[in-house]
Amino acid sequence: MALPVCLASFGFHGNIPSLIICYGKRKDKLIKSVVFGSLLALVIYLFWLYCTMGNIPRESFKAIISSGGNVDSLVKSFLGTKQHGIIEFCLLVFSNLAVASSFFGVTLGLFDYLADLFKIDNSHGGRFKTVLLTFLPPALLYLIFPNGFIYGIGGAGLCATIWAVIIPAVLAIKARKKFPNQMFTVWGGNLIPAIVILFGITVILCWFGNVFNVLPKFG
Repeated sequence: MALPVCLASFGFHGNIPSLIICYGKRKDKLIKSVVFGSLLALVIYLFWLYCTMGNIPRESFKAIISSGGNVDSLVKSFLGTKQHGIIEFCLLVFSNLAVASSFFGVTLGLFDYLADLFKIDNSHGGRFKTVLLTFLPPALLYLIFPNGFIYGIGGAGLCATIWAVIIPAVLAIKARKKFPNQMFTVWGGNLIPAIVILFGITVILCWFGNVFNVLPKFG
């Protein structure tokens, strides 16, 4: 389940429309924002893993997994390790900001996508309609399935594997064959798209392996 979750967590593709609105057609700005934004998220994520995995006893993860594997379960287990009060406070703030920033980061791209899809204008009334379309469905799903975060992000990772990993790689291969003399082409030839497609297939296999209990599980 880790690969689909990581793919959904670090997938920046949904924010491309919003970045284009911010930066226009300045591809240097777009590339820098995507690269440095992803690297920043990776560094913070590795620090988060170091702090949590390094302090929570291994046996405690069985209870975390059985309770749904949500962030609040992880935080509660960490709070039971008798850390300094400042560390506990920082962890609470960080965990809440992590969930909030990921939520708003994803919905930012979704907001612009829905506005464009349904041809909603940029007036106050139009933006309010887009806000309802963007935030109301996930809010209702959260109220109905309060412990469905991990399953939801895993399912999102599966969908993202198809439309944000495999399809762009296939389109890149097709475009290079059809337009071989383009001025801007990502390095790597057809090897890089092939590796990306292979990674996408691996993620899909891992997702189905987890759903059908084929993969080994901790606890």
